[in-house]
Amino acid sequence: MKKLVQFAVDYPVTVLMVTLAVVLLGWISYDKLGVDLFPDLNNPRLYVEIRAGERPPEEMEKRFVKNIESLAIRQRGVVQVFSECRTGRARLTVEYAWNKDMDEAYLDLQKALGSVSQDRDIEELNITRHDPNSAPVMQLAFTHDNITDMNRLRVVAENYIRNELVRLDGIAGVELSGEEEGEVVISTNEYLLRSFGLTLDGVGQRIESFNRIVSGGSVTEMGMQYIVKGESLLRSLDDFRSIIVGYKPVKKVPVGQEETATATRVPIFLGEVADISFRNKRPESIARINGQRCIGLSVYKETRFNTVKAVEQVNKRLKEMEASLTGYHILRVNDQGAYISSAIGEVKNTALLGIVLAILILFLFLRRVGVTLIISLAIPVSIIATFNLMYFGGLTLNIMTLGGLALGAGMLVDNAIVVMENIFRNNEAGLGVREAAVTGTAQVGGAITASTLTTIVVFLPIVYMHGASGELFKDEAWTVAFSLLSSLFVAIFLIPMLYYYIFRNRPVKKTHYSVKFSGYAAFLERVLRRRWPVTAAAVILVAAALLVLPRLGMEFMPPAGSRALVMKMTLPEGTTLERTSAALRNMEAVIREMTGDDLEVLYTHAGREKGTGGDVQAVFMGENNGSIRIVLKKEARTDVDALVRSLGAIAGGIPGMKLDFSREETALRSILGTGEDPVVVEVQGEDPVVLQHLAGEVAARMREVPGIYNIKTSLEEGAPELEVVIDRLRAGLYDLDVATVTATLRNKLTGRESGSVEMEGEMEPIVMRLPPMDRKALADIV
Repeated sequence: MKKLVQFAVDYPVTVLMVTLAVVLLGWISYDKLGVDLFPDLNNPRLYVEIRAGERPPEEMEKRFVKNIESLAIRQRGVVQVFSECRTGRARLTVEYAWNKDMDEAYLDLQKALGSVSQDRDIEELNITRHDPNSAPVMQLAFTHDNITDMNRLRVVAENYIRNELVRLDGIAGVELSGEEEGEVVISTNEYLLRSFGLTLDGVGQRIESFNRIVSGGSVTEMGMQYIVKGESLLRSLDDFRSIIVGYKPVKKVPVGQEETATATRVPIFLGEVADISFRNKRPESIARINGQRCIGLSVYKETRFNTVKAVEQVNKRLKEMEASLTGYHILRVNDQGAYISSAIGEVKNTALLGIVLAILILFLFLRRVGVTLIISLAIPVSIIATFNLMYFGGLTLNIMTLGGLALGAGMLVDNAIVVMENIFRNNEAGLGVREAAVTGTAQVGGAITASTLTTIVVFLPIVYMHGASGELFKDEAWTVAFSLLSSLFVAIFLIPMLYYYIFRNRPVKKTHYSVKFSGYAAFLERVLRRRWPVTAAAVILVAAALLVLPRLGMEFMPPAGSRALVMKMTLPEGTTLERTSAALRNMEAVIREMTGDDLEVLYTHAGREKGTGGDVQAVFMGENNGSIRIVLKKEARTDVDALVRSLGAIAGGIPGMKLDFSREETALRSILGTGEDPVVVEVQGEDPVVLQHLAGEVAARMREVPGIYNIKTSLEEGAPELEVVIDRLRAGLYDLDVATVTATLRNKLTGRESGSVEMEGEMEPIVMRLPPMDRKALADIV
């Protein structure tokens, strides 16, 4: 140890250059470190989402879920598999051990389910990972002062805003919600078609035949070959109206005209049996910002890209676009970059405040500017050196790593203080500056090395922990270990070199200026004389702590103050999008009345959200689901908890309505997979009726337990259904099969698509629709 210190003192330029090189590389590493809210967490869950028409939950379970469960449970490292089925939709959660490589697990599960995905009855099968990076980093609302047509807004948002944002470095994609698309609608009715002897399928086929480009071979002339093609594309609504869809027979032949096949019938034009119009489709979702219809845009970043930098680029480009889009407005609904910057900024400020207080206390006790300055340099140099190890260790700047730096900031000066105090003591005892620097550091070198390694040994085992705690605190443990190692090298090499370099011309003085605790020895002597009273007091304090411990609350993460609140609303299955939107509008009025001038942003979304990111419940979202995002002003006086209680009380009086509230800090629970309800009771069985009865009894008894509220069961009422039972015998007598009957029902209830046409620069579908039917009209479908 003494030779290492002598090298540092004898070659100050070398040590200084090495230190400056480490600081320079640390600064470069800091600039390249990713910035995110939480570390890169390895959530050991995969989700299999299935969509298969409108099949009831029982059929979904028998046809698809049980087979997928048997395939998933055989995968290596799987701990458990559980599923949830609803009408036409199902979600399976495959949970692995925490040490499982999820990239490998994803590929293995995808390969195992390859045969299932080929099933024609499955419309969609997705395997997803619950990754915190899959959530949108920014949500925007796009509006115009005068334009209320969501199709026109969609064209601008899709073709300009989205295309501009996806070009930015680090932006993976932009999804739209609340938009509407156009279509050419041919409205007719069954009676009018019958009167002309026409059918819905016949008219649709006729339209398709006149809206085609057909290759007709080629013609060769004078050494040139010409491609022949027949073109009959429809380009306007008048073209549709002039299509001949059939012929109407006539009984009388006009005077002077011979009786021919063409004279006994007249053409029937499409405009005579249908109304042709170009209008918007029925939307899949409705979005509003502060009560005004809007287009929602969810911006996603690339995995492992710096979130803050991505958001800064988006904000810069949005300002440029807002300047060029006169009358259009782009409002920020949710800015993850701002939230991360705020959270990390608070940690940074706390760490800086701790460093400043440590320096002030050092000066208070040392009473020397030079000595305090030398020790103060140990903190920034150690932290900047830590950035190098963080960069090469693959860590990011997040609240956990910065928390590790803040935690280690107080310990960073420990080694420096011990070394400096011993050097100073030897110097005041009469040794020269060089001898004091070498001897003082060498005397305590082994002690501070042992102390540093001991502290590292306390933190480093966290790296080997499994589960949510290990994934969350692993980066913090590495950061503390890196910072302490950096402080050890600074104390051994940099501190003695700086002391010798600054005080080498200082004459030897034996006058003591440091603060002395002369009364501490006498106090300690009196305490040692009264061993039993002191021991009894210590035992009493420990017993009191054990008594108080059960009264302390226990949380995985402490709650944080947030101005943003998300309220999710669920109405009974089968509720239409329009009714859901109306219910959300009523809740908007209630929220405005409760918050008053404290309200900054009120963003409402009815229907399935595309920008849900890692929300595992997204597969079950339909027209009966909606959400309201409430953002209060910074100076708001409204109590968020009181607002939640009031809204919950209002919803409790409305039958069939369910509300779920969440705040920004609860995102960590969903990221770690710990966002489930704190108390879950499972009732197993085969008979759904018996299960529902037992679940009701369990829920009733749980309501009697104090402190338990918002009890719900997974056995929920499904969407109302109308079953059409086909008589196979009669269908066979009429030469009909099930596929023909169901296809006819689908075409007449949802409309028949007859190709597409270019309208206003976009390809729009052509749909033939009949008037809406009620339950009685189903029996009259031909």
